[in-house]
Amino acid sequence: MSQEQSQPIRFFYQGKVHEVTDVAPTRTLLQHLREDHHCTGTKEGCAEGDCGACTVVIGSLVNGELEMRNVNSCIQFVPTLDGKAVFTVEDLKQKDGSLHPVQEALVECHGSQCGFCTPGFAMSLWSLYLKQEGQTEPVCRKTINETLSGNLCRCTGYRPILDSAQRMLELPKVDFDKAALAAALQEIQRDKMFSYTHSGQTFYAPRTLAELAQLRAEQPTATILAGSTDVGLWVTKQMRNLGNVIYVRMVKELHNLGIVDGMLEIGAGVSLDDAYKAVLEHYKDASLHELWQRFASQPIRSTGTLGGSVANGSPIGDSAPWMIVLGAEIVLNGSQGRRSMLLQDFYLDYMKKDWQPGEFVEAVRIPLPKANQQFRTWKLSKRYDQDISAVAAAFSLELDNGIARNVRIAYGGMAATSKRAPNAEAAIEGKPWNEATMKAAHAALATDYTPLTDMRATSEYRMKTAQNLVQRFWLETRPDGALPASSVNAFAFA
Repeated sequence: MSQEQSQPIRFFYQGKVHEVTDVAPTRTLLQHLREDHHCTGTKEGCAEGDCGACTVVIGSLVNGELEMRNVNSCIQFVPTLDGKAVFTVEDLKQKDGSLHPVQEALVECHGSQCGFCTPGFAMSLWSLYLKQEGQTEPVCRKTINETLSGNLCRCTGYRPILDSAQRMLELPKVDFDKAALAAALQEIQRDKMFSYTHSGQTFYAPRTLAELAQLRAEQPTATILAGSTDVGLWVTKQMRNLGNVIYVRMVKELHNLGIVDGMLEIGAGVSLDDAYKAVLEHYKDASLHELWQRFASQPIRSTGTLGGSVANGSPIGDSAPWMIVLGAEIVLNGSQGRRSMLLQDFYLDYMKKDWQPGEFVEAVRIPLPKANQQFRTWKLSKRYDQDISAVAAAFSLELDNGIARNVRIAYGGMAATSKRAPNAEAAIEGKPWNEATMKAAHAALATDYTPLTDMRATSEYRMKTAQNLVQRFWLETRPDGALPASSVNAFAFA
């Protein structure tokens, strides 16, 4: 299977299908646009998916439906575009040469400063413009903020840009022919594995779980790629040679999403946005919804996957703590067959996981809520949007006539892996959920972790805030006089 002849990369760009045969498998879309096509409207700011200057919109077919999402071109490899469409700021110009309403609004509202970041803002706003087709209600400030969460302006001026987001929808409408694009993309879809080779390096994109399992068995050292939100930085920042690459995002079975054996199963190809949305249909908790909003940015959540996040196993990952306290399982597949384990058992040490040769993540499974279960998760970081956590915390317990049962506490950023707090849990388990119990857990937490000092926080800050979150959890869930989140949320009155 792995010796198939190289195929050209095909994607829709500037009104036609382009075929690419002469770029490295890890050449980024940003490099391809600027250096190969000389379309320099798309800018490079950070080359790590943070600043948003490189934002473009990618169109793809998902279950036959067209999806248009704003993404960071600086960390997307060109072969991942096979079968998709790419739109840049150059595409906003109308056929008669006039400005698109997005551009016109930025001009009217003085939303452009030095101009370097403006193309990225324009493309994020265009993705919002497309989503508003058919909507009768004005776009709300919250939706605008979420859309622009991945665009970090370098010279402020945020208010005019927010004004532009509202103004663009008041200007004469410009339609986008989604049906025509969907038809064009349908012509370049593949039924079998895509294989592209250049300079001795091969990029594989299997279409079925069987293809993936066989390929992984043949190439156990190949780099697994899903959303490229982490692996992309291995190339752009660490200059690593990834060797052969197996792109799992096109495997149909990895997009499964539904209830299996009484648990919510999320395939490893499901985006972070779609995964969090599915979880929130069952866990209707405001803290989890806030974490979803604060998890990186909209472009990162559109391209990253929950399966890739847990496979990476970063000690400061936002998802692992809450998944651990809910008793989530990870489903692994490979030449030896399928196996599953508790996510907490998958992490052995810093960036060390319980892999077997030739295995890959197939899915994660999250138990459904239990009666009388109290669950919260929080993220502490220097910046509200688009920032890496200093501390991520999650708590779960069940109240039985005021007695705490099945207590689970987990933190990220406090140890070499996301891990539970056994001593703090023991201080609460089987005891009345009152202030004395909370204080005992507060003290016990100091024996569960020895956090490090780094650029994000000191060890003292991490421990103090981790303990304070135990108190916050008690304040919000205590049997008598529980406080609403608005009473203890630092951002409630911002």
